[in-house]
Amino acid sequence: MQTPAPFEYERATSLAGAIAALHDGDGDARVIAGGHSLLPMMKLRLATPERLIDLGDLEDELSYIREEPGEIRIGALTRHVDLLRSQVLAEQFPVFRDAEEVIADPVVRNRGTIGGSLCQADPGEDLSAVCAALKASVVLRGPAGERVVGMDGFHLGPYVTVVGFDEILTEIRIAKRPHGGSAYEKVERRAGDFAIGAAAAALNISGGTIVAAGVALRALAPTTVEIKRAEELLRGSRPSEELFAQAGEIAAADCAPTADGRGPVDYKRHLAGVLTKRALRRAAARALQKEA
Repeated sequence: MQTPAPFEYERATSLAGAIAALHDGDGDARVIAGGHSLLPMMKLRLATPERLIDLGDLEDELSYIREEPGEIRIGALTRHVDLLRSQVLAEQFPVFRDAEEVIADPVVRNRGTIGGSLCQADPGEDLSAVCAALKASVVLRGPAGERVVGMDGFHLGPYVTVVGFDEILTEIRIAKRPHGGSAYEKVERRAGDFAIGAAAAALNISGGTIVAAGVALRALAPTTVEIKRAEELLRGSRPSEELFAQAGEIAAADCAPTADGRGPVDYKRHLAGVLTKRALRRAAARALQKEA
C-alpha cells in the first residue's frame, strides 16, 4: 500500500496563522486545501513535507467569486464545482465552464480548488491554461505582505511556481473587457483524464476587429505555453477561418511536446493546431454574439 512519509498536521484558523506556520517551517511545510493534487504525490513520496497546514477552515475568507468594477476576483479555495456552476463566470468567461466540464469527476470537482490546481503546476492540469489565456493575475500573501504576479510569470516549470515557501496564493484576478468570448478545447484518453493536449482562447472583438487575444496550451510542453506570436497575429485582424488556421499553425510550431504514452510529438503538434483553431472559432462566435 502506498503511504506518505510521517508528517505533522495543523489545521489553520486564520490566514495569518497559516502564513506564520509556513514561515516557521522554513521550507519543510506545505498547505493543503482539497488534497487531490498533493496527497497522491505524498503517497508516492514524490512530496515529503514534514508538516501539513490545512486551510479547510478558511473557506469563509478564501472561497468566493466576486464581480468587482472592472474585474472578477476568485478566492483560492473556490472549488471546481463552484466554478462550474457560477453564472457570473459563465457570462463573463465561459472558458471556465468549458474546462470544468472536462476536469476529473464529481468527487474531485467537489473537493479540489482553483488555488491548489494552479499551485500544483501539473503540466496536464487545465485551469492554468484558462487563466493564462484570460491574462489573469494571482495574489500571493506572505510575511512581507502581498504581491500580484501575472500568469505569464507564475509557472517556472513543471510542478514549480514563483510562490515562496512562506507564501499562500489567496486570489485570482481577471480583468473584464467588453465584447469578450472565450473557449477551451481538450482531447483526453477517457472522460476526466489529464489532457493529451488542450487549448484555451480568449478574444475581444470591437467593430468586427479583434482588439485583444489570449491563446494558451496545456499538456503540450513542460508548462503552460502562451502562444504570443498567434496573439500578435490575431490582434487588429478580422476573425476568419483562415486567420484561425494560421494561428493554429503557429501554435503547432511554438509548443514543445514530448513523446509519451499519450502520443508521439508529431501527433501532439497536430493536436495543438487543431485545438487552437477550434477554441478560437468558439471564442469568436461568443464574442460576436455579445458585440451584436
